[in-house]
Amino acid sequence: MSIENVHVEVVKGINGLDKVVLREIRGSSAEIYLYGAHVTSWKNDYGEELLFVSNKAIFKPPRAIRGGIPICFPQFSSHGSLDQHGFARNRVWSVDSDPPPFPASSASKAFVDLILKPSEDDLKIWPHSFEFRLRITLGPGGDLMLTSRIRNTNTDGKPFTFTFAYHTYFSVSDISEVRVEGLETLDYLDNLQNKERFTEQGDAITFESEVDKIYLSTPTKIAILDHEKKRTYVIRKDGLPDAVVWNPWDKRAKAIVDLGDDEYKHMLCVEAAVVEKPITLKPGEEWRGRQEISTVPSSYCSGQLDPRKVLGS
Repeated sequence: MSIENVHVEVVKGINGLDKVVLREIRGSSAEIYLYGAHVTSWKNDYGEELLFVSNKAIFKPPRAIRGGIPICFPQFSSHGSLDQHGFARNRVWSVDSDPPPFPASSASKAFVDLILKPSEDDLKIWPHSFEFRLRITLGPGGDLMLTSRIRNTNTDGKPFTFTFAYHTYFSVSDISEVRVEGLETLDYLDNLQNKERFTEQGDAITFESEVDKIYLSTPTKIAILDHEKKRTYVIRKDGLPDAVVWNPWDKRAKAIVDLGDDEYKHMLCVEAAVVEKPITLKPGEEWRGRQEISTVPSSYCSGQLDPRKVLGS
């Protein structure tokens, strides 16, 4: 496979696994392992890493890679009969050399199209034929866009139903100095309380203990404000009504084999997802879910972060 493009390169990664490197002219970059179609690095123009990957991450199939952007399909978490988060993140994807046309979303030359189709073994555990196409684009401004297109290719006339998430691990300087804007006053399911439904109180979400919540009917834009780095991540999403917020905190982190005991301090998962109301596709139908992540400098006002300038833009 040859991609004649200075913006796109296929190289060997950890343990000899194939990875695609995307580069933009100003210096930003992204790395995607074909194993799991898994984004493991996203760096800004200054070479600063914006995604969290655990120092204990195991780059060895069949284990999923801890950190980056795992793809949860056809099941999010334990919302179904499959293993945790489904199987897309544990499969080797192919580069799609002839993808169907995408609407021109950006002028970027730094993109790759990946595709996953079920194997015989996959069909035994989830008996549905599908094509999952994923385009990963690094924009000229350093923003990272993931567009998923999932099509039902069953020939037996049967529909199928799935849940989905981009399980993004953002790198943060100190979790206790981070706040999330855009989810206040919304209903959420609390995974720490048997998925019981609550309504978010307060102005912004801050972190002082384990959090595992699925926010429902969320806006298309969410901001993560990192006080210490004076950096704000902006998540824009389409076709993904839910947003999962997760940090394992200290006790749970110690129980996760491929996560360092103190690494929870430097990560935050905010995941564009569709969980509460699963997607059903009839044969021939296609679903599309898009996430774009970017960074902007945080604004300050009386010593406090001012999200209005971010969310109002």
